[in-house]
Amino acid sequence: MMKRVMLAVLCLCLVTLPAYAASEKNNEKLVVYTYDSFASEWGLAPKVIPSFEKMTGIKVELVSVGSSGQVLQRAMLEKDHPKADVVIGIDNNLLAKAKKAGVLSAYRSKGIDRVPESLRFDPEFQVTPYDYGYFAMIYDSEVVKNPPKSLEDLTSERFKKSVILMDPRTSGPGLGFLLWTVSAYGDDFATYWKRLTPSILTITDSWSSGYGLFTNGEAPVVLSYSSSPVYHVAFEKTDRYKAAAFKEGHYMQIEGAGILKGAPHRKAAEAFIDFMLSETFQKEIALTNIMFPANSATVLPESFSHAVKPEKNLQLSPVEIMNEGEGWIATWVDTVSK
Repeated sequence: MMKRVMLAVLCLCLVTLPAYAASEKNNEKLVVYTYDSFASEWGLAPKVIPSFEKMTGIKVELVSVGSSGQVLQRAMLEKDHPKADVVIGIDNNLLAKAKKAGVLSAYRSKGIDRVPESLRFDPEFQVTPYDYGYFAMIYDSEVVKNPPKSLEDLTSERFKKSVILMDPRTSGPGLGFLLWTVSAYGDDFATYWKRLTPSILTITDSWSSGYGLFTNGEAPVVLSYSSSPVYHVAFEKTDRYKAAAFKEGHYMQIEGAGILKGAPHRKAAEAFIDFMLSETFQKEIALTNIMFPANSATVLPESFSHAVKPEKNLQLSPVEIMNEGEGWIATWVDTVSK
């Protein structure tokens, strides 16, 4: 994803990570697979990984694998001989696929009580939520004077070759948008995609590549998050890029992290999951991932007044996604390839 008064909590972190006090000398390592934007120089990793290493003495090897969908694919390929310990980016839409693949191991974090029940999308705790947001169409207000107000508006002739989307097979946002259309149109979602196709300029393999094309001016509308304008306000001092509020509501994404089954460094992995829910980690999310922190006590910066928080959020159950997801994707491929 996009990148993006708090009290010091050293005592909290030491409680959260009791097995790894900062004074301990150890040579343990931790291998983490994550998506590109998390690991980038402007992402969350440079803000939080050094703190974790300093507090625990654990050396983190961060491997950027592409999109969140590609993170899961890598874990699946290495299922029999896992090389990583933790995977970051398994959201509420990828949960069913991850569970079906059997690549994750349950762990109930010590910090989960600081996360609202509504965000705990995996009751088995194979995935721990760390942030959330809402998919939205972001538009360039210098180009688009009459922004779309619904999914149906995107099919208008005035948006011909104007929209950048992501592939649901490789991208978390891409899958989220597909599920958004299923939520809104039900069994008729394929006919919606037929109407939408003329509006699509391109479909990229990841969010980062798609959003990069948008900010380079290749198209005036892109799939992203309702909080994406926060980045431009906070770091570029411009409100040029805005989120379109859709009348049917917005599909919600809850991002999580999980420990791989057979993780080589299990104890270190548990410590890292605990750390992800600590204030040290959570306070950095808003202006790096440009998402809402899962820890409900986290104070948001003023720039989040530019984030659209929809009155209605849409979700499909993991069970429904597990049973129908492959069929939806196959129908999507058949529809957009014609």
